[in-house]
Amino acid sequence: MPSGFVIRKNQYYDSVFLMTVNARILKLEGVQQTAVLMGSPANKQLLSDIGIQGADIDLAQSNDLIVAVIADSMEIVNQVLDNLDGWLNAVLEEALASKLHTLEEGLAAKSNANLVVISIPGEYASREARKALNEGMNVFLFSDNVSLEDELELKQLAKKKGVLLMGPDCGTSLIGGVGIGFANAIRRGDIGVIGAAGTGLQEFTSQVHNLGCGISHAIGTGSHDLSERIGGLTALAAMEALEADINTNVIAVISKPPGTTTLARLLDKVAICRKPVIGCFLGVDPKITSNRINLQTTRTIDEAARLAVMTSGKPTPPDLGLSTADLKELSKEKADWSPEQKYLRGILAGGTFCYQSQQILREAGISVYSNSPLEATHKLIHPEKSIQHTLVDMGDEYFMVGKPHPMIDGTMRRQRIIAESRDPQMAVLYLDFILGYNASMDPAGELLEAIDEAKKVYKQRGGSLTVLASICGTPADPQDLTFQKKILREAGVLVYDSNAKATAACCWLFGKGDGGHGNEN
Repeated sequence: MPSGFVIRKNQYYDSVFLMTVNARILKLEGVQQTAVLMGSPANKQLLSDIGIQGADIDLAQSNDLIVAVIADSMEIVNQVLDNLDGWLNAVLEEALASKLHTLEEGLAAKSNANLVVISIPGEYASREARKALNEGMNVFLFSDNVSLEDELELKQLAKKKGVLLMGPDCGTSLIGGVGIGFANAIRRGDIGVIGAAGTGLQEFTSQVHNLGCGISHAIGTGSHDLSERIGGLTALAAMEALEADINTNVIAVISKPPGTTTLARLLDKVAICRKPVIGCFLGVDPKITSNRINLQTTRTIDEAARLAVMTSGKPTPPDLGLSTADLKELSKEKADWSPEQKYLRGILAGGTFCYQSQQILREAGISVYSNSPLEATHKLIHPEKSIQHTLVDMGDEYFMVGKPHPMIDGTMRRQRIIAESRDPQMAVLYLDFILGYNASMDPAGELLEAIDEAKKVYKQRGGSLTVLASICGTPADPQDLTFQKKILREAGVLVYDSNAKATAACCWLFGKGDGGHGNEN
């Protein structure tokens, strides 16, 4: 497919600006893929992964802007690249002007601040984070592409200074009722939570809110914190902070699969904590975390939220799983499948949801392939090509070359829905929708056209596509939770209040679940 690129020497822009430019170009008819990014080593590798290479790219520096386009014709490629100044200036004209341009200026203007939020390319983020930590500031480091060596050094410095470094690659935190990054509208309460998973924190805090309770602090650690290399330095520091916090009575820990040694270190810390701890360690053998001192473990985020609310002393209705009405709805959907329809395809925005769904499906006896697999034997050879039952994390770096996260822009997921609909063996399409601040203001609406088109394709084949959706959010979120559910249901989508419950519905459809009622199908 025709492609081309332009390099602008010493023309630096921040990542948010670049994602905005990229999103606009990608909407042009005939444009298939774009990358608008700075020439860092990590970004050049991402360009190579999508087939954009050249000697000029190899020589590009971190301060150089690279814009690459893959389109239906060379004419379209040239039109986009020739009008690059127009795309850049259009976004610049809309950007809010700020008189503060350095960390030092910001600290001078906010002399009483104790937290710095950093969202700049990874190759610069370490330097700015180090400055902030040396000033005795807590740091929320949204930036990714920070090396593990730099992360370890920064977290050791944070420990020495007695402050928290949340990140790098930290998507969510909720500090004293204020959301940072992707966060939902959550009431204050006495439950504190630590999460090495952004959407995991959002799911937990939203469910606690919807159960009538609240959150003291939700501390994101960054996706690599519980790896063997980093050793859980932020998680351990966060545990100490929540233990000392007078407004926190219960502590929860939500995590993607942690390193073995790091998990052991964290469990030792839990054992001496003076407050009760709830743990949800996705992908971990329950034998490792069972019968631990001061730790109640759960298999899903739903269970963790309910147990945390109960432990805080609030009345909590029992979770009965899928209702009788749910099962009737699912039975009706399954009856309309054609004989060749037999596979699940999940196109997910939340990485934690991808892990949790795999775990639930695996425990039900359903093998699933993924670009972010729980088991290496089930890793997709190519992230863009599904195999049998497949769950795809669309927020993975492979899909994020100069593009906004799928929680912000649904373009990549729309394209993937249409691509998956070409496979007559798909029976179930599972989508997650994540509400909250900084996310798309209409995540469901962005995908309705693609959902409708996919459903029509299967109807024309003589079958029926079952579309399931989970929604993570609260009624107080700006997207209007009730409206998001309404438009999905009107489009023929089966809607569930959590990722775990939607995945349980998938298990039932493929004859591997009882929906919580004990009726094996």
